Amino acid sequence: MMVLMNEFVVYLALVLVGACFGSFAGATVWRLRARQLQADKAAKEPYDHKEYSRLKKLLGKKTMQDRSRCLECGYELKWYDLIPVISWLSLRGRCRKCKHPIGKFELLMELGTIAFFVLSYAFWPGGVTTGLEIAHFVLWLAAGVIMAVLFAYDLKWFLLPDSFVIALAVVGLGIVGVSAAETQDIGGTILTAIGAVGLLSGLYAVLYAISQGRWVGFGDVKLGVGLGLILVDWQLAGVALFLANFIGCLIVIPLLAMKKVERTSHIPFGPMLISGTILAWFIGWHILDWYLATLGI
Repeated sequence: MMVLMNEFVVYLALVLVGACFGSFAGATVWRLRARQLQADKAAKEPYDHKEYSRLKKLLGKKTMQDRSRCLECGYELKWYDLIPVISWLSLRGRCRKCKHPIGKFELLMELGTIAFFVLSYAFWPGGVTTGLEIAHFVLWLAAGVIMAVLFAYDLKWFLLPDSFVIALAVVGLGIVGVSAAETQDIGGTILTAIGAVGLLSGLYAVLYAISQGRWVGFGDVKLGVGLGLILVDWQLAGVALFLANFIGCLIVIPLLAMKKVERTSHIPFGPMLISGTILAWFIGWHILDWYLATLGI
C-alpha cells in the first residue's frame, strides 16, 4: 500500500510539474516568435506585418513585469486564467474578456508535456533511485521541455531558434557527464556520444553541403548536436535517424499522393528528428535486438 501511495504521489507531481512546464513552453513559443518578427523588422527583412501587429503586445516588458496576454485584445491574464488545462477548459478555449477563441495550441502543449513527463517515468530504462539516476531523469525532462518548444516552433514557422538549440546541447552535455559518471567509463562515453552527434548532425551537415540547403536546413544540423548528446549512444542515434526518416515517409508520402504538398515543398524535419530521438531512447534497444535477431547475430 505504501509503495502504491508513493507511486501515486510521484505521478501526481509529474502531472502538475509537466502541466506548468507545458504552459511555460507554450508561452515561450509565442514570445520567441514576437522577438523574431521584431528582429526581422529591425533588419529590414521580409516579415508578416499582420502577425507582428498581433504579437507585439508581448514585447517591451522586462522579465519580472512580463505577463501573459490575450493576443487579440491584450487582456493581461490573471492567475486564475493561467491554471494549466483547467483554465482553458473552463473558458472553453476563449479569452475571458473579448471571448475570442484562444486556439488549441496551448492546451496541446500542456497535455503533450504532461504525457512526456508521465510516460518518461513509466517507461524509464533503468532506475530512478540513486542521485545520478535522478539527475539523468531530471535532465531528460528538461531536454523534453526544450524539445517541446523546438518541435512547436519548427512545426509552425519552419525555423529552429538558436537559443533553444544551444540550450538543448548544454543539457545534452550534462547528460553525457552524468552518463559517464554512471558507467564509470569516461572515455567510452565521450567516444560514443561523439559518434551519436556524428550520425545525427554530421550526416545532415553533409546533405546540407551537397544540396546547398535544398534538402535539409542548417537548423536540423545544429539540432542534431543536442539530440545526439542526450542519446549519448551512437547506436541509439542510428535508430533515431531511421525512425525520423520513417516518420517523415509516413507523413509526406500520403500528402504527396493526395497532392497536398509538392516535391519541392518545404517540410519541417525538426519535429520528426525530435520524435525519432524520443522513441529511440525508449524502444531503441528493443528495435536493435529485434533487428540483430532477424539477422541471426
